[in-house]
Amino acid sequence: MRVISGKYKGKKLIGFDIDGTRPTMDRVKESLFGIIQNKIKDSIVLDLFAGSGSLGIEALSNGAKMCYFVDNNIELINIIKENTKSIKEDVSILKSDYSNALAMLKNSNIKFDIIFLDPPYKLNLINDCLDKIYKYNLLNEDGIIVCEFENEIIKSEHFRLQKEKKYGTKNINILLM
Repeated sequence: MRVISGKYKGKKLIGFDIDGTRPTMDRVKESLFGIIQNKIKDSIVLDLFAGSGSLGIEALSNGAKMCYFVDNNIELINIIKENTKSIKEDVSILKSDYSNALAMLKNSNIKFDIIFLDPPYKLNLINDCLDKIYKYNLLNEDGIIVCEFENEIIKSEHFRLQKEKKYGTKNINILLM
């Protein structure tokens, strides 16, 4: 696995083979970042369910100024630390489950321009995340939420679908306020 574009293009990332991770394929990542490219510059990003940190690192490589990485697996937290060691932009790495992390970010008055939601598919957590993001007012007015999922049906009265793409069994939805 590697960074596919931007100033860290070609940087090798570790952690794609850790049990429980499901890395975003390069062609999906390339398409996704092509869609959101004009939202990235100087953005503050949340990579929830970060895994190896691939999506957040790709955002930093393409001009984001700060990324918060959240995962509840200590092995993956150590992988994210290793993968971001040479990154010059600001990073914050939180070992926490998504619910506690979102509450903590709310209490810190942090708002995001881009939020990546790529939870374990079988847990169907995206709708709960969307409810908490709205309730805690974590998304800037012109921010976006990028959801990656398989079979989950996304229902939100607070966010509207801007774009959807399908890649085999994977779905990518980009949501706006």
